[in-house]
Amino acid sequence: MSPQSPSSAPAVLISEVGPRDGLQSVKATMPTADKRRWIDALVAAGLREIEVCSFVPAALLPQMADAAEVVRHALTHPGITVMALVPNLRGAQAALAAGVHKITLPVSASLAHSRANVRKTPDEMVEEVRAIAGLRDALAPHVKVEAGISTAFGCTLQGAVDEGEVLRIAAACAAAGADDVGLSDTTGMAHPAQVRRLFRRLAAEIGDKAGAAHLHNTRGLGLANCLAAWDVGVRTFDSSLGGLGGCPYAPGASGNVVTEDLVFMFEAMGVHTGVDLDRLFAARQPLQAGLPGEPLYGMTPEAGLPKGWSPTPLP
Repeated sequence: MSPQSPSSAPAVLISEVGPRDGLQSVKATMPTADKRRWIDALVAAGLREIEVCSFVPAALLPQMADAAEVVRHALTHPGITVMALVPNLRGAQAALAAGVHKITLPVSASLAHSRANVRKTPDEMVEEVRAIAGLRDALAPHVKVEAGISTAFGCTLQGAVDEGEVLRIAAACAAAGADDVGLSDTTGMAHPAQVRRLFRRLAAEIGDKAGAAHLHNTRGLGLANCLAAWDVGVRTFDSSLGGLGGCPYAPGASGNVVTEDLVFMFEAMGVHTGVDLDRLFAARQPLQAGLPGEPLYGMTPEAGLPKGWSPTPLP
């Protein structure tokens, strides 16, 4: 069931982060062959941006030891953006050497979380953005650099995070060379009014460099928060198939927004995603095969599509 004609451009970009954010948050390591099959299924479902891995030392995250090999496989699919997370310049060098199309960096607005996650202060991470943007400019100017402002809506380690500090760090990342800067609800503490307010302020602060919403469903508000972000102009949304993942340095913050539920919400509203829901449901099979016993979430896959359902046509 294709949600749109090939000539109809998606109104939102669903950026699938499961192969990175999901896999690095579970104890088991998915075999490389299963990762390849999972990525193939995600592409077949119509996802056009996939965060396939992170370039970090294998001693710290053995789940990502095959990062370069996974990137090489993902690059065999034309028409998709292959993205990788990097925590520092060394990771960026490896990602560029592997041939990624886009690099994303976690830049926390919480000092406590930043030190736990990347062992640097937020301002030191801004300097990493600057160094990576410079490396990109020299070696691969076509590659995009994204900064994701972690703990933008609150931190389980620090508590409240000042919105002014979030915006200061976001503006600094944009000035340092990031092509876009998004906001991440790393700890699942956001609510819709806060999401609307902070994304409005982000757009006012950095204009068209305001980027993706990376929201979690830890307290059941993931979809509500995505809708709030949509209401104020956000058009790129991170999500994870089956809701896999969280942050290992934010205690209790499990639960990325479920890709299947997010796509269903937008398609039912007439907001085209370019994603085929039946094929998206099928993409859970290689995920389950590669991580047997790992719980997967999602209300839409469990309930199925409504009888006679088809995406709401655009007005």
